[in-house]
Amino acid sequence: MTLSAQVLATAALVVFEQARGRRLAREISALGGDPHAPGAQAVVGAVSLFAVLIMFTAVTTIAAVVACLTWLIRARQDAGQARPAAPSVLAGWFVPGVNLIAPPVMMDRLWWASRPPVDRRTRWLALLTAWWLSWLAALTLVLMRLLSGPSQGSTSLTGLGPVELAAITVAALLCAATVRQIARIQAVSTRHRHRTPESRIVPRPFPLSVSQVAQVTAEPAPRVAAEPTPHLTPQAIPQTAPK
Repeated sequence: MTLSAQVLATAALVVFEQARGRRLAREISALGGDPHAPGAQAVVGAVSLFAVLIMFTAVTTIAAVVACLTWLIRARQDAGQARPAAPSVLAGWFVPGVNLIAPPVMMDRLWWASRPPVDRRTRWLALLTAWWLSWLAALTLVLMRLLSGPSQGSTSLTGLGPVELAAITVAALLCAATVRQIARIQAVSTRHRHRTPESRIVPRPFPLSVSQVAQVTAEPAPRVAAEPTPHLTPQAIPQTAPK
């Protein structure tokens, strides 16, 4: 949900940039930064809308990051991973340099800890690699646009365009797919544990040692006392009458 909101906010900002942003940038440049210059009131509405879109994009991006990190911490705890979840997750995502490698490694370990089917390993690695490469590509494109600054003759406010929007959308879709796959595996494991009561779990027979086997074979078999045979007297035997 938060990823969808973030993509929609970015799309709205890109649409505004393409439809009104370039003309608005020329108008603001013509005013020379003077809010009391003639024609300044004519761009107040467009500037206010642009500010709202910027705030909306920033809020949805922060919400998406918080939601993803919260899910990752809880999923690691549900999978029973030994290390403290929150510090390692935050360090892996926010320490410069480490955050280029640690996130996909953490996701892969979480996938293994969730006890997935072994035959899905190749499909999972393909999805994980595609997600992380798309995320790095989107991040690189956005940072290059924002940090390069306005070039000479540039008539845009943010520099974001359809290419950056497409990269962000693909990265968000692949991120949602990785989260969905791990959540589905953990849900199946949880249902399997709940459907198998402890009384139905048959323990495996523990093998006897050599000494225990010798002790069992050396013990004499218990004797069963024979029941006494009843003694029949001649009077008790019926006599057959002669023909």
